[in-house]
Amino acid sequence: MNFVMKQALGGATKDMGKMLGEKEEKDPDAEKKEEERQEALRQQEEERKAKYAKMEAERESIRQGIRDKYGIKKKEEKEAEAQAAMEQASEGSLTRPKKAVPAGCGDEEEEEESIVDTVMKFLPGPLVDMFNKNT
Repeated sequence: MNFVMKQALGGATKDMGKMLGEKEEKDPDAEKKEEERQEALRQQEEERKAKYAKMEAERESIRQGIRDKYGIKKKEEKEAEAQAAMEQASEGSLTRPKKAVPAGCGDEEEEEESIVDTVMKFLPGPLVDMFNKNT
């Protein structure tokens, strides 16, 4: 009967045996093989990580060479310097640090014109004469 079943199913014997309730044959070296396979996978993963770490180190050395050549600083270095400057400027201060004043905004003493002089420049001639007569 077993032979007839096998032929009817076209040779699908392993799966059929499980379905009929037969006990599965265990390979005595299955655990050993599985451990070897897991170890091989771990070793491959470690090799891959080492390879990519080496590649990244090479890339970083090239990047650093470019930074040195052109005087570029890393983003972290810029932020650290800015933070250090802010801390140094505000050391001992109880208020928040002042914002930097742009160049030309009150640093130099300019000849200040009154508003009236500025308006007079843009007035037509007869109006300027009228203002000059009154003052």
